Amino acid sequence: MPMAPVPSLGSFPFGRPVIPVLQADRAPKRVFVLGVYASAVHAQWRGPDERVRVRALAVASEPSIFWRGEDVARIVAEIEVPARFGRLEPAAPQFNGPSGVALDDCFLEPLGLARADAWLCDLVPYSCVNPAQGAALAREYLPLVADGLPAPTVGPVPSVLATAERRAEILTEIEASGADVVVLLGDQPLRWFLRELDGERRARLAAFGATPSSYGRLHRVRIGTRDRLVLPVAHPRQVARLGSHSKEWFALHDTWRRDVAPSLLG
Repeated sequence: MPMAPVPSLGSFPFGRPVIPVLQADRAPKRVFVLGVYASAVHAQWRGPDERVRVRALAVASEPSIFWRGEDVARIVAEIEVPARFGRLEPAAPQFNGPSGVALDDCFLEPLGLARADAWLCDLVPYSCVNPAQGAALAREYLPLVADGLPAPTVGPVPSVLATAERRAEILTEIEASGADVVVLLGDQPLRWFLRELDGERRARLAAFGATPSSYGRLHRVRIGTRDRLVLPVAHPRQVARLGSHSKEWFALHDTWRRDVAPSLLG
């Protein structure tokens, strides 16, 4: 659920504030899903000459956690761009909501779950600038700040994805969710969250199993006030082949979603 703007999180190109994105439905859930960092709404930016300056520029916080891309045209249309700098239009569909679609299609549905059954969370609950976005800003946007475009202050992906304070916040959410199963999406939730709990030392997905007979199984781990079942699985980028991805993790997950997931939670 988007919260009130927090100035310290900065602003996107064209001025929208970066807003934390958290779980909106706070009712008890069957599973708790932990990802890496919040995504963003992406627009294609055309100059006044109609030349495409950036084909997928992050311009606003996603309106809900693990957003599927709904209502993107309205969101982009509400961002004001002076005519002398061109205009924005929605980026291609693959740039808006792919992780949310992957969450539903590749994780929840194979497990027999819907969004209403899942409490969603990210290590970093707000959008960050990855290197590709940073390069696009430096090339096309920043040279125009002197001419009147608002300077973007959204930060890069932090080197520390979860401080002790952030881990405590995540634990509070897990307790509130009431979930017995904690789904961890890829290496980063393992490294920055699970490894810090109760002596757990496995910080990479491969350590939990990287064969068809071991991948995507449940592991009992002490989390918060009680033991819970942890389900380590590959990141949505891998399993939905979103850009650069591992063929090996894709194949393992494809087998899992077909042969293992439907009976995993009973």
